[in-house]
Amino acid sequence: MTLEAGEAGSETRCGFVALIGAPNAGKSTLLNALVGAKISIVSRKVQTTRTQIRGIAMEGRTQIIFVDTPGIFNPKRRLETAMVTSAWGGAADADIVAVLIDVTRHDDEAQEAVLTRLADVRQPKLLILNKIDLIERPQLLAMAEKLNQRIGFAATFMVSALTGSGVKGILADLGQRLPKGPWLYPEDEISDAPLRFLAAEITREKIFERLHDELPYRSTVETESWKTLKGGDVRIEQVIFVERESQRKIMLGEKGQTIKAIGSAARKEIAEAAEAKVHLFLFVKVRENWTDDPERYREMGLEFPKATKG
Repeated sequence: MTLEAGEAGSETRCGFVALIGAPNAGKSTLLNALVGAKISIVSRKVQTTRTQIRGIAMEGRTQIIFVDTPGIFNPKRRLETAMVTSAWGGAADADIVAVLIDVTRHDDEAQEAVLTRLADVRQPKLLILNKIDLIERPQLLAMAEKLNQRIGFAATFMVSALTGSGVKGILADLGQRLPKGPWLYPEDEISDAPLRFLAAEITREKIFERLHDELPYRSTVETESWKTLKGGDVRIEQVIFVERESQRKIMLGEKGQTIKAIGSAARKEIAEAAEAKVHLFLFVKVRENWTDDPERYREMGLEFPKATKG
């Protein structure tokens, strides 16, 4: 649905802002803070965002469409290649590219990989230094100066995505910087992702929180059915796919305790997102080599790479 400029004589702006950065730089946390609601999963684990997730914020008469992209790193597996391709694709399609840097890891290999490729990005670039409460101000200012000398950012912001400090400054700047044009979404919409997708992402986040080894990276969640019952309750069936039977047993846990805990935590957040009582049913199935299945990539909104890149 497209909304034209409002009253006669009023001026609206609208545009896309891609959030890019190394894994675990805080992009999902920042997106949620910018939008004012949780629409992207957050985890201390790296590489949890797998596809582009759009969040929508209003700043006066400007509609800002943020695109949270997967963290950029050196991919070794097919799924990782698809994620990095999606991230740079999000940057290429945006009006503005916002580069998020974790100031506690500003000079590591992952951050350097992002900065090196920025030379190929033609759009205006904003620098967002995150986690500024964790380093001394003189060091922070020196870092900002060095990065601006290297890239030439249109503006620099210093924030703490976790607390929301500095977020209003980003919104105010973008409210004036984005191009004039009609809004692309209703004024009260905060994401273009369907609830089915958000529900699957919430469950996937709970898997990351519950299981701390590599298993979450070997699993994916799909919402197979979503039915609104009489009285307004919602019945949801989701399937968690893993690659081996041994992984299935870990996901279930002894006497089903692990999957019950995951389901309980996910149900609460899904109910908040759906604004309804939710009955969530989780099933764990083995699908060998699902990371080599083009259909799974389509489900996640990713392009299937023809081959892995080392």
